Amino acid sequence: AGLGEFRIRDLNDEINKLLREKGHWEFRIRELGGPDYARIGPKMLDHEGKEVPGNRGYKYFGAAKDLPGVRELFEKEPLPPPRKTRAELMKSIDAEYYGYRDEEDGILEPLEQEHEKKIIAEAVEKWKMEREARLARGEEEEEEEVNIYAVNDDESDEEGGKEKEGEEGEQKFIAHVPVPSQQEIEEALVRRKKMELLQKYASETLMAQSEEAKRLLGL
Repeated sequence: AGLGEFRIRDLNDEINKLLREKGHWEFRIRELGGPDYARIGPKMLDHEGKEVPGNRGYKYFGAAKDLPGVRELFEKEPLPPPRKTRAELMKSIDAEYYGYRDEEDGILEPLEQEHEKKIIAEAVEKWKMEREARLARGEEEEEEEVNIYAVNDDESDEEGGKEKEGEEGEQKFIAHVPVPSQQEIEEALVRRKKMELLQKYASETLMAQSEEAKRLLGL
């Protein structure tokens, strides 16, 4: 380690050069029918020479493994974070995940209102253009006024409604509730007046006798 960085690099390169030459001689011996020293020869261990992952064939020996820039290559990559289970993933899912709180920040609603105004303006402009085009072709017809109080001739009065007819030329209406006549109203007022007078001047005994007589007569 005391030889210095450059000297250590030169020596490491020289060792790798000799190893390559050794490999060529082993391959030539095998071609000539000799023994396969690459297979039966002694194996080189990692503490003698170690290859950088992804750089097969070049080895670092001794102090060369601690050179700047080389040490980092031998550091193990951190393990990937463990994968979360389905139950752990479901814990972080709330109403916000489904978009129920999108309008609470006050950002989405103004954008929607602005977009709505734009769509309405485009629809109105399109209607105006179509109307002008129809007017230019002479196809525009006068809009008929719709009378919400109009009654069709074939409309029935099954619910007991009575038709109120005015003078000739006036609009006809249908009342969907029974409307009493003037005579019925007067009779109802007279009966009410009699009951008030009877309750005012008749005694309780007379009232009881009157009710008993009505009961016996079946009235």
